[in-house]
Amino acid sequence: MLSRRLFTAAVASLAIAAVACGGCSKKTDDIAVGAYLSLSGPDSTFGTDTRDGIELAVEETNAKGGVKGKKIRVIYEDDKSTTLEASQKVRQLIDRDKVVALLGEVASSRSIAGGLIANTSKVPMVTPSSTAVKVTEGREYVFRTCFTDDQQGDVAAHFVFDKLKKKKVAVLYVAQDTYSSGLAQAFMTTFKELGGEIVIEKGYQKSETNFTTYLNEIKSKNPEIIFVPNYYTDMVQVARQAKQAGIEGPMFVGGDGWDSADLLAGAAAELEGSHFTNHYAPDVPWPNSKKFLDAFRAKYKRDPSSLSAQGYDAASLLFDAIGRASEVKPEAVRQALTETKDFQGATGNLTIDKNRNANKPIVVVEIKAKKFTFADQLMSR
Repeated sequence: MLSRRLFTAAVASLAIAAVACGGCSKKTDDIAVGAYLSLSGPDSTFGTDTRDGIELAVEETNAKGGVKGKKIRVIYEDDKSTTLEASQKVRQLIDRDKVVALLGEVASSRSIAGGLIANTSKVPMVTPSSTAVKVTEGREYVFRTCFTDDQQGDVAAHFVFDKLKKKKVAVLYVAQDTYSSGLAQAFMTTFKELGGEIVIEKGYQKSETNFTTYLNEIKSKNPEIIFVPNYYTDMVQVARQAKQAGIEGPMFVGGDGWDSADLLAGAAAELEGSHFTNHYAPDVPWPNSKKFLDAFRAKYKRDPSSLSAQGYDAASLLFDAIGRASEVKPEAVRQALTETKDFQGATGNLTIDKNRNANKPIVVVEIKAKKFTFADQLMSR
């Protein structure tokens, strides 16, 4: 009786070990990378567009044999456009899936939340599009392949002052949003230094949808340009209500938060001739941009958004770093990321600086004939 029990226990132990070993062998078959994105919720187009770019990078990398002889496998988690979910999903990807590195998020608030977990866990994270300065500050494991709000605010101010030759500007921004308020402040600081005048600045709450009062106040100050560094969802309403308030012409300049086909669908006519700083435009004159554009069109039968291009670059750069790393472990990948120089991406050539930010050109996009078109490129001073 005793021997039978021992035999049964031994068989059970072997079965458990076999299952466990099966899982272990699977882990060596590929390289697991986590991606947490807003695949649902109010910012879902940001997440899905970014995912499309990541998927193209995965497809191209694996078609060439993968990295270090192994295929790349990206595990996606939907953070539902919330910071709480972002933190939870990053924790799952690290603890449950044992990913070697992370991609995401787009929104700065969610990159800050998820980046805290990644940094504490010492797993490198690359955000494709989070521009708030705080995203990488003091976090040795958090990197970005996009410009910062300080950089795009500086470029936007120079574009308005030097290129558009406008000297009087009104500013309308989301008061309690890290991205919007940070970009507004960066723009105003540089614009004033250049000799421009901020005739009025107004901050609104995230929950607000009626901007008529703000727009009437702004109109009374007779600005030459209205700088609105908000997201496309709000900008559609701002543009429509501005027209109703009698604000006509190409009055608006914004930031990369405008970059969505939904902006064109909702307010292309009202925003005709307006400009915004961005990471990419389909007709940007960079060699690797054309290659990316052709590949994206072939796969998805449409033009990519800037977020798709950013997702592609972030993933491609991360896979390149994994390939250059001394071993496929988080610390080695982090070290390789810090050594990235002159990486040739769809959104321009970039170098990772000592603060883990990207030095790269910034695109100015014009809304023209219901399309996003390349207008200019500038480097932050």
